[in-house]
Amino acid sequence: NDDGTYTGFIKVHLKLRRPVTVPAGIRPQSIYDALKEVNLAEMTDKRTSFYLPLDAIKQLHISSTTTVSEVIQGLLKKFMVVDNPQKFALFKEMRKDGQVLFQKLPLTEYPLYLRLLAGPDTNVLSFVLKENETGEVEWDAFSIPELQNFLMILDKEEKDKIQQVHRKYERFKQRLQQTLKEARGKPG
Repeated sequence: NDDGTYTGFIKVHLKLRRPVTVPAGIRPQSIYDALKEVNLAEMTDKRTSFYLPLDAIKQLHISSTTTVSEVIQGLLKKFMVVDNPQKFALFKEMRKDGQVLFQKLPLTEYPLYLRLLAGPDTNVLSFVLKENETGEVEWDAFSIPELQNFLMILDKEEKDKIQQVHRKYERFKQRLQQTLKEARGKPG
């Protein structure tokens, strides 16, 4: 462009391990809705959570002035995700000497510029949307259905662990009883 800006495409791999929250009962956004900038997610208070397919890829047409923050918000809008954008981070994935390296991008970085510097080879550089691992969980950023989902998962994990411990000690008890039974007639 005359002002020195340029546009291009980047591919973003979605590698989300946690469910995302979307409006329940809303049809996907049409071209008509996108052109009129209709936000279907605001039309209902009903929410549901589900897992996006692992390693889905979304191609985005952006400008050289588009920041990481805007890329994250744009991806969430495309998939009608109503979660807080702070729960997500954009990483650059680089392959070097057979290793895969991830680096979290600052929200003010320009992904299209990075793509231009790296060239078109996605083995040299690719972009990945992941959960924002800050070390400290920001529980306020989660919706009530998400929190309920976490509780259900934790309850299931707890029950599974309890069953594992019961099975382990039941097997130990059986072996101990068998050994005692075998040892009764022997001097010892």
